[in-house]
Amino acid sequence: MTDSEQPFVSIILPIRNEEDFIERTLRSILENDYAPERVEIMVVDGMSDDRTRQIVTEMAQECSHLKLLDNPLRVAPCALNIGLRAMRGELFTIIGGHAEIAPDFIRRSVETLLSNPEAWIVGGSIETIATGYSGNAIAAAMRSPIGVGDSLFRLGNYEGWVDTLAFGTHHRWILDKIGYFDEELIRNQDDDFNMRVHLGGGKIWLSQSIKSKYYSRSSLRKLWRQYFQYGFWRIRTMQKHRRPATLRQAVPLLFAGSLLVLAAAGFFWRPFWWLLGAELVLYAVGIAYGSIDVAGKAGLKYLPPAPIVFLILHFGYGLGSLWGLVRFVLLRGWKMKRAEEFNLSR
Repeated sequence: MTDSEQPFVSIILPIRNEEDFIERTLRSILENDYAPERVEIMVVDGMSDDRTRQIVTEMAQECSHLKLLDNPLRVAPCALNIGLRAMRGELFTIIGGHAEIAPDFIRRSVETLLSNPEAWIVGGSIETIATGYSGNAIAAAMRSPIGVGDSLFRLGNYEGWVDTLAFGTHHRWILDKIGYFDEELIRNQDDDFNMRVHLGGGKIWLSQSIKSKYYSRSSLRKLWRQYFQYGFWRIRTMQKHRRPATLRQAVPLLFAGSLLVLAAAGFFWRPFWWLLGAELVLYAVGIAYGSIDVAGKAGLKYLPPAPIVFLILHFGYGLGSLWGLVRFVLLRGWKMKRAEEFNLSR
């Protein structure tokens, strides 16, 4: 396939306050081996108040196919839709501002999509990396099955059909079939989009040949906030589609809920506290196994923080899901903020 025959690809980056990462993300895109005249890069910025806009503007002066678009509502699904409505590509790829893609990422994504006619979306595995002691501990825990369960695109050892993935490459015609991103979903809008793909008869292919890196949060506080929001908005996604969560998504909710129920029930019948204790012991064994796995893969120095990271991943998501049940099911979204009221800077 000659350069002129290659599909035109639009790459959309929904970002806000990414001064520490955006240049390396854009450099990794610009250094890809796909014909540059067949690519456009659209950075959709949520009105960053750090140096992000300056960095992108300076890079755009050197690269005619790099554009900076404004996202005044400052939330990811709005940014995605702004980019989608402005794009010219036959295919589109969504990449996060905390990512770096391999030099052959675009080419392999296009080849994989075109060679799998049943696939509506294709993507690859993500290597989670970080900077600093806390960040590296977080990244190591997120590479463990104890941390992310059966999230296949994070584990990097699978090729085949999946329910969801990150940094996917899509056919443009998908938008005609299932519509754009749901701007109500401040988080989990990508999972909602992928669920609608499946409901519309589409499939998603995960390829080991498509490689990227993701810089995880370097702060335990930010990680907690991130996973609490994931759990919270997961409930709205389930409610919207009237479909149950997958086992991976349901376990944190069921675990956190069972602890609260058993703790309260023990005041009325003490044997419930024995069940609570047994559950906590089993959980501690799992955390110990995961921590040893982290130490074996990343180094012994990451053994002490590993249990803390696992607790944040599990209870952040689980308690966020419980709060989502209260807000979306019991209170029916009473006094929920609109998208334009959110300011979710990273």
